[in-house]
Amino acid sequence: TPSGLAGDSLAMAERAVEQCTGRTGVEKVPCYEQLLLPLVKERGVETVMATLGRVASLDSDVARDGHVLAHGIGIAAYSSQEDVARTFARCSPAFQSGCYHGIIQAYFEHAPASSAEAVNELCAPYRGAAGNRWLLFQCVHGMGHGLTMVHGHVLPEALRGCDLLSDGWDREACYGGAFMENIVNATAPHHAGAGLMARQGSTGSSHAAHAHGVKQADSAVVAAAAPQALRFKALDPADPHYPCSILEERYQLACYGMQTSAMLHLNGGDIAAAAGACDGAPPPMRAPCYQSLGRDISSYTLQDPDQSIRLCSLGSERYRPWCFVGLVKNFVDLTATTESAFAFCAKVPSGPSRMKCHEALGEQIGILKSDLSERSILCDRSERGYVEACRFGARLIQERPAGLPLPANGAGR
Repeated sequence: TPSGLAGDSLAMAERAVEQCTGRTGVEKVPCYEQLLLPLVKERGVETVMATLGRVASLDSDVARDGHVLAHGIGIAAYSSQEDVARTFARCSPAFQSGCYHGIIQAYFEHAPASSAEAVNELCAPYRGAAGNRWLLFQCVHGMGHGLTMVHGHVLPEALRGCDLLSDGWDREACYGGAFMENIVNATAPHHAGAGLMARQGSTGSSHAAHAHGVKQADSAVVAAAAPQALRFKALDPADPHYPCSILEERYQLACYGMQTSAMLHLNGGDIAAAAGACDGAPPPMRAPCYQSLGRDISSYTLQDPDQSIRLCSLGSERYRPWCFVGLVKNFVDLTATTESAFAFCAKVPSGPSRMKCHEALGEQIGILKSDLSERSILCDRSERGYVEACRFGARLIQERPAGLPLPANGAGR
């Protein structure tokens, strides 16, 4: 029964927290992993994801970093069934849809062929007018994670795998997954997906090395067992813009969409310094960099609206609206719902920043809802004066509302 499921999850969560809360940061994720992931086959994906949610309510570290544990749950789920569509149906969008991403990672580890036909067919069920654009994003984003792991964390090889996707929107989502995996592997080399796949005897030999903590000084993590002895330095302490600074133009937007995670890792979590580094990015990439900063601020503050707005305000006024874009998109991404996002936009300073907030919320609604009438109903919840910004973001209208800042990177409308 639902009440029985809830009680089961609560009991398992309390036991896990009791055993793991005293661990240090680097030991905590493996501790929860060892307790929760074996339960996937025994109790089911739904129960373990519910348990993870309860753990997060009791342990703020998991509330902040539960995405990587959700990846591990997805990997364990796929390894039990080896059926992407059926397993997707059992995941949830909690923890930024990490469960979905883990399933795709596991798929590539078990069937790592990366031909154009293979990568385009994998997410085909979610395309088209009758498809689910939200699940399509999770699928192609997870593909970026999976390709990066399959290629031994040699990032350029993974990006070339994403290039095989025929649709530009799919490619960008795949690039984003690749850049996320590159940074997560560099900053948290014991993260759940890697450790689990190493123990399961994955074909991706880099996981065995990375699960044993193989890394260089100054967080310059390399793939220790990449094919043909290739090596790729994930981060460069001397360059806060690396790897964006060495990659081709077509990868820049997705790279800067994740780059502040690298910056904050290297500068010890200094938000103002990261904003300053974004100001030094190539001009077309400054807005995407600020959007990345907003996403990271959401994690740092555990989605506290007032604290998030204060931290975004540490950046330059010109690009501040894009920091709020990153924040509100993350509010939606975390749960695939819009309630907290509407509440957040209502607190953002009025004017260009609030307009961008509502436009970004509309963009997320456009991914969540394929039906135009459903998009319209949701956008009507925006405050008076900002409904049109939401409708523009949701692709319900074509004319840009007055006062809405133009895309600073040349992308979009």
